[in-house]
Amino acid sequence: MLLATPAWYRALQTEAHMKLTGFQKALLIIFVVTLPLVNPLLRGDGVAYYAYVRSILVQHHLRFENDWINSPWPYVDRTVDAEGRIPAEYTETGHLPNRYSVGPSMLWAPFLVPLHLVMVALGKAGASVRTDGFSKPYLTTAALATAFYGFIGLWVSFSLARRYVAERWAFMATLGMWFASGLPVYMYFNPFYSHAHSVFAAGIFLWYWNRTRRRRSLVQWGMLGLVAGLMLDVYYLNISLLLLPLLESANQYVQAWRAPVRDGGVLRRLFLANTIFCGATLVAFLPTLITRQIIYGSPFNLGYEPSSWTHPAIWQPLLSSNHGLLSWTPIVLPALVGMFLLRRYDRELAVSSLAAFVAMYYVVACHPAWHGTSSFGNRFFLSLTPLFILGLAVCLQEISRWFSRSRDAIAVAAFATSALILWNLAFIFQWGTGLVPHVGPISWRQTAYNQVMVVPARAGSALKAYFTNRSGMMKRIEQEDLDRVHNAP
Repeated sequence: MLLATPAWYRALQTEAHMKLTGFQKALLIIFVVTLPLVNPLLRGDGVAYYAYVRSILVQHHLRFENDWINSPWPYVDRTVDAEGRIPAEYTETGHLPNRYSVGPSMLWAPFLVPLHLVMVALGKAGASVRTDGFSKPYLTTAALATAFYGFIGLWVSFSLARRYVAERWAFMATLGMWFASGLPVYMYFNPFYSHAHSVFAAGIFLWYWNRTRRRRSLVQWGMLGLVAGLMLDVYYLNISLLLLPLLESANQYVQAWRAPVRDGGVLRRLFLANTIFCGATLVAFLPTLITRQIIYGSPFNLGYEPSSWTHPAIWQPLLSSNHGLLSWTPIVLPALVGMFLLRRYDRELAVSSLAAFVAMYYVVACHPAWHGTSSFGNRFFLSLTPLFILGLAVCLQEISRWFSRSRDAIAVAAFATSALILWNLAFIFQWGTGLVPHVGPISWRQTAYNQVMVVPARAGSALKAYFTNRSGMMKRIEQEDLDRVHNAP
């Protein structure tokens, strides 16, 4: 329902129907060309994200025993007792705990519901099909939907960036954050995690907030609230992005209060707009509250262990070899610089964007698993990809002013971006094939050696296996992962 809402959806549709530029066509071509990389492998945390839609669609409830036991990836010990329960701690409502967000399943549902109806009809017609939600048609459809959502997030981020900079810099920044960050891992190779969906939801929210910022009607405030609620359904850390409308409203309250002639009507309208926004956000967030009530017995129990709010890990989330944001994803550094430089273009957006980053950083730093455990880079920050694209685009445009000829600036920026993309893709190859550990700190000396000496030698055969014997390759990698987990001290 949310995807068909009139206001922001119609605005996005209008922009999409405009004549495509060369850069937009290039983005579409790149997306289509990279679709064969999508890997419909249900594993790890993805089992829990996917469990909501599969369990409701197939079993019509939120009891996850079948999801845990029958998923293609062994999420838990597959043994059960006489009562059909698995050896795990159950909640007070008798459900298996599932702390992962319901939002990704909400976004998969528009694709999986019609597919399931077709599969059931085929089964009744005598066709030999599996309608358990784990067969290839289901997983492939969901994985492709993830890539689609990730691309829409990139598309609207590009649209936001080109409002402030020349289109070529917005395009280069979009490519940079697309392929020189952890996004390819969660858009193509681990598509059952929530991060590509989060890029989509955050991108739509930022794009619509910025589009309506100057003259937002009460209806548009309500639509913004619905998108905000969806964004929170997808990923709880996205709450930091709510600082944008919060700071916007706070500034408007101050201006109205300090006006020489105070207009009570302006204050009342703004308060009404904020009330509508909060109400719409709550309505859109109801799926999360309802599932928390069913699973945990309280709508406010998210299932996560408490954070240490007074003892944050100050520098580790940025610089640690254990999935540090900048150490693993160096392209974020010029993006952060660009977010500071954005004040020359839009001071309010710059301040709000930096505030959102600082807020998310603090929340991540306070969490005991700030490193993301098994993560490529610090995946928590992928939600901020739209802001990073904007910041990187601004940084590239500002650097271009140092050159007397624009083609020299383009050549240097293209070389630097390409180098970061190649480094990142090789790094992803190392991470995906186990050349560097998925969990814990890595050796930068070994990583650099592998980048130069090992990856070029193995990449060709690995890519061939990925496209010709993907199932066998994935089973081998999965088994190696399980062996490392079982043999860990």
